Amino acid sequence: MSLASYQTARQALITEDRSLRLDSQSQYLDALGPTESVQKADGIIRKIRATEAESVWSKETERIPHIFPGMEFLTAKETIQSTELFKWVRKLPKGALLHAHMDATCDAEFLLRTASEEPQMHVRASVQINRETVGSTMPEFQAMPIDFQASPYRSVTNPDYEGGAWITINSARDNFSPELGGAEGFDDWVLAAMRIDPEEAYVKYNTSKKIWTKFGSTFVVARGLLEFEPVLRKYVRQFLLTSIEDGISYVEMRTNFFNKTVIRSDGSDNFSSAERVRLIGEVIEEVRGEMNSQGRGDEFVGAKIINITIRFISSEELEWYLDDCFSLKQQFPDLIAGFDLVGQEDTGVPLLEYLPKLLEFQNRCQEAGLSIPFIFHAGETLGDGDRVDNNLYDAILLGTRRIGHGFSLVKHPHLMKLCRERKIAIEVCPISNEILRLTSSMPAHPLPIMLNHGLTVALSSDDPAVFGNLGLSFDYFQVLVSSEVTGLTTLGVLARESLLISELEDKQKEKAVAKWDRRWQAFLKEIIQTFES
Repeated sequence: MSLASYQTARQALITEDRSLRLDSQSQYLDALGPTESVQKADGIIRKIRATEAESVWSKETERIPHIFPGMEFLTAKETIQSTELFKWVRKLPKGALLHAHMDATCDAEFLLRTASEEPQMHVRASVQINRETVGSTMPEFQAMPIDFQASPYRSVTNPDYEGGAWITINSARDNFSPELGGAEGFDDWVLAAMRIDPEEAYVKYNTSKKIWTKFGSTFVVARGLLEFEPVLRKYVRQFLLTSIEDGISYVEMRTNFFNKTVIRSDGSDNFSSAERVRLIGEVIEEVRGEMNSQGRGDEFVGAKIINITIRFISSEELEWYLDDCFSLKQQFPDLIAGFDLVGQEDTGVPLLEYLPKLLEFQNRCQEAGLSIPFIFHAGETLGDGDRVDNNLYDAILLGTRRIGHGFSLVKHPHLMKLCRERKIAIEVCPISNEILRLTSSMPAHPLPIMLNHGLTVALSSDDPAVFGNLGLSFDYFQVLVSSEVTGLTTLGVLARESLLISELEDKQKEKAVAKWDRRWQAFLKEIIQTFES
C-alpha cells in the first residue's frame, strides 16, 4: 500500500468511526447555516482553544500545580473565567436548559440578600454558634406571621442563646459575633451551608457517598429561605433573567413539590402547589413581556415546569404527588411539562418499586387525554447491573422522554441503540457529575461515548447555585476544552437540538428554533468579523 493510499484509508476509517455523531451528519450541519461561515467560525474557536491549551492550561502554578483543560471545575473556575474562549462561549446562544432544579438555580448570595429584605424571615441554630460550632452547625430559616414574637436573643452567637430559638434574620446578622466576622461572618456561615467549596468537593468529601451528604444539606438550608411567597417570586424572576443573559432562551425547571405548601406573605403555611405554579407562570409572562418590550423577543421563548418529588417516599405517598401532578396539568396545561423522581439514586427507591403507581398514572393520563410524560433521572451512578443502574431499563420501558444524567448508560450498548432509535435524549450535567464524584474530570467523562454513538445530548447545569456553574456557559466550556473532536459546530448542534427535544409544542418549537437560528448567524458573524478585521 502506498503512503497516499494509507492516508486515504486512514481518513475513511476516522470518518466512518465518527459517522453516527450528529455533528457529522448533513441534516444537522445544514441546519446551522452556510457551510463556509460555520467552518470559518469553528476554525477560529479551535485556534483559540489550541493557543490557550499552551498559554493557560500547560503552565502549572502554585495555586494549581496539576492544571489541565477540563480539570476539576471548582479549582479551575477562576482560570476559566479569565480565558478568551470562555468569553466567546458566554456569547453562544445555548437554546434550552432542560435539566435544572429550580431551588438551586440562583446564586446563593442573591437568595440570602433577597430573603434578608423580608422582615418576617427568621433564623435559628440547634446550638449557640461559636468558633467550635460555626463550621458544623447549619442555619435553619423560616418565614413567620407578621405578629410572631421572636426570641429575646438578638443573635445565635449570644453566649446565652438557647438552641432552636427563632431570631429575625436581620437581628441575627447585625449582631453576629465580631469574633466570627460580624455581619459578613453571618453571610459566610449561611453561604457555606448552601454551597460546595473545592476542599469539600475534592478533599473532605472525596467519594460520591460522602459528597451527597453535603449536597443534600444545601437544599435543607436554602429551602427555608426560598419557600416564602415573596422570595419565591423574586427568585424565579432572577433565574429567568440570569439564564437569558447567559444565552439560554428556554428552560424546563424541575420544581420540587415535596413540601406540599409554602408560606404565604402573611405567614400562613397554605400556599398550595397550584398557587405556586400560577406564580411561576405569572413571572414567566412578566419576563416575556419585558423582553419583547425591549426588542429582545428572540432571547426568551419561555419556560415550563417538570413536576418532581423525592425518590425516598413510599408508593402510597407517591400516589398523592401523581394525583397532584395530574390536577396541575389539568389546571395549567401549558406549564406542566412532565413528571420526575429526584434525589440520590444510589440510596433512593428504584423505579421498579414504584412501577404499579407509575403504570396506573400513565393509564389514567391516557384515558383523560392528558400528556404528562415521564422525564426520569436514571443511571446517575457508578454501578453496573445493580438495582440503581437498572433504573435505566425501567425508565426506557416506562417511555421516559429524556434521561436525566444517564451516566452509566454507556455500559449498555443496546440501551444506547434504543435511545438513538427512539430519540430519547440524555440530559448530561458535566460539572455536576464531576463534583458529585462520578468522574474525576471532564476528559474522563463518558459524554464523548454518547456523542460518538449518535445520542442526542442536552448539556445541563443541574444545581448551579450549589456548584457555582450558573447558566450553561461553564458546562459548555468544560465540554469544549476536553475533546479535540468537539468544536463550535458540535456546540451549535447541541444547542439547536435542545429546543427540538424540549416539551414545547411543535409550532412553539418552530418559532423557538427560528429565533435561535437568527441569533446563531449573528454570533457566527461577530466571531468572523472580530478576527478578520
